[in-house]
Amino acid sequence: MIDPYSFSSIKRFFYEIYDLLKESSSEIFEVWFEFSDIDFFKAFDKYALQDFIARFEFITVQKGNYIPYIVVDKIAFITQCLSYLDLDVNQLSYLLNYDGFEALIQEILSQNHYKTVKNYRFSDKSQLKYVTSQNRYEIDVIGIYQNFILVIDAKQWKRKDSYSAMNKAANLQYQRVKALKKNPEILSNLIQEILGLNYNIKKRLPFVLIPLMVTIESNSIKINDDSVPLVAISNLNSFLQELTENIPYFKTVSVEKISVQKQIL
Repeated sequence: MIDPYSFSSIKRFFYEIYDLLKESSSEIFEVWFEFSDIDFFKAFDKYALQDFIARFEFITVQKGNYIPYIVVDKIAFITQCLSYLDLDVNQLSYLLNYDGFEALIQEILSQNHYKTVKNYRFSDKSQLKYVTSQNRYEIDVIGIYQNFILVIDAKQWKRKDSYSAMNKAANLQYQRVKALKKNPEILSNLIQEILGLNYNIKKRLPFVLIPLMVTIESNSIKINDDSVPLVAISNLNSFLQELTENIPYFKTVSVEKISVQKQIL
C-alpha cells in the first residue's frame, strides 16, 4: 500500500489541488469542491481522510446544501505548497486577482513577523499637496517589523512591461512615503492602528519608512533610478530576511519623533 504521507504522495496531492485551482476564477479566494472532485481522497476511509485533512491549514471541510464540501484557501495553499511543488510564488500568483496578490504579499510579510494593514487611504493635510497636486493617497500594503515600515505598491506587472513605467511608479511610491511623514498625526494613528494603542511605540524610534514595489514577475532591474527597490514576489521572502544588511542601498525616510495617542480608560 502506498504511504499517503510520503513526500511523493503529498506532492501528487498538492499538484491535483493546483490543477483544480487553475480552473477556478481568480476572483475567488476560497474554492469549494466536492469530495469526488479530488481523486487523491478516493483511497481514504472516512476517519483516515479526516486525519489527513487536519494536517493542512489550507484545507477545511464545510457543509453546504446538507452535504460536506472541501474548501481550499488559495492564499494559504500558495504559501504551504512551495515545499512540494516545482513551482515558484510568481507562477502560483496567477491563481489570484489583484486583491489576492495584495493578500499574498500581506501573508508573506506576516510569516516574517510583520504586522500589516492592506489598502490604507489617507488625505494629505500638509503643504506637500500644493507641490504634488495630490490630495488623496492609497497604499496597497503596509508592514511594520521592529522599526522598519514597508510601504508597498503591489503591481501584477510582467517582465515585458517597460522599465520607464516601473521607474515612474516607484517614484510615485516614494512620494506617498514623503506624504506620510509630512502628516505626522496620520502616521502616528497608522502605526498605533497596526501595533496597538498599548504598545510602547516610542521605544522603536527612529522609524524607517521604506518605499517598495512588489511585482508578479522578476525583472533584471532590482532598484529604480531613485533607489526604490523593485522586488519580484518570488524574491520577497529573501528580501525581507536580508533587509537589515541591504537597507543602506535603498531610499528611505526617517521619522525621529512621533505623537502617541493616549488610550481612554
